[in-house]
Amino acid sequence: MSAPTTIDVCICTFRRMHVVKTLASLAEIELPFHSVMRVIVADNDDEPSAQVTVAQAAEQFGLNLHYIHAPARNISIARNACLDAATADLVAFIDDDELVTRGWLVALTTRQRELNAPIVLGPVQAVYGQGCKAWLIEGDFHSTKPVWVRNRIITGYAGNVLMVRNTPALASLRFRLDLGVSGGEDSDFFSRAHHAGAMIDYAPEALVYEPVPAERANLPWLLKRRYRFGQTHAMMLREANRGGHSDQIKAALKAIYSYAMVGLTCLHPVKRRFWRMRAMFHRGVWHTLTFPDQPVR
Repeated sequence: MSAPTTIDVCICTFRRMHVVKTLASLAEIELPFHSVMRVIVADNDDEPSAQVTVAQAAEQFGLNLHYIHAPARNISIARNACLDAATADLVAFIDDDELVTRGWLVALTTRQRELNAPIVLGPVQAVYGQGCKAWLIEGDFHSTKPVWVRNRIITGYAGNVLMVRNTPALASLRFRLDLGVSGGEDSDFFSRAHHAGAMIDYAPEALVYEPVPAERANLPWLLKRRYRFGQTHAMMLREANRGGHSDQIKAALKAIYSYAMVGLTCLHPVKRRFWRMRAMFHRGVWHTLTFPDQPVR
């Protein structure tokens, strides 16, 4: 029989005890046929604050785990440390505040084999706590799924993804350090992978859950997040030799249209907030294209 397929599951953590629950959920998953899994945890704190906790959890749950101290407070440093430490055929990323479902890894690997896809994304389903506003739960604005552009996925996210490590487009690709604090480093990474020829696919059954903390369960946090998304999108336009005057005008017009829709949907709690977030996204695009010297924040 051939050698088993090796899989490294990477988790970046920063002072979050939930990582123990994440590891516990990994210990309960069904492994793909003829495969072995290793977990890589990159601790992004200044001091190796998670080392003991992670080691104890690995022993308790029977996980093959490799710990890395990857300071400090820049998620790209931790993500790159995981990529540098990975030796497996397949490399997956999840976040330290997520819980994987039992069939998560099987669904990702099955989809990868079906299409020979270098990158496969899975959905991140938000879990809303008691006391969350009804519009927030109905709109489900915290969940993450891929966006299709002309029937293609052209970027992705690191919260639920599987990659074929030796794919040429991914072999030397790393997360940008200048985006590791502001955010958008994963969108940029997968956008560059796509432009380098790596197809991105989607496995809807590869589900992970992400509890929404109280400090994020509000409109101001969502608006700030959408504005940052817009800034990152504008940055990627510029680096693709776009983002000229016509794109500035488009972003401005889309923002104006979105604000008009806020007024037209003022009596609908979910749609009104949806359009406010769309407006903030396009404002972020316009502002970053118009004032390119200002940093993404």
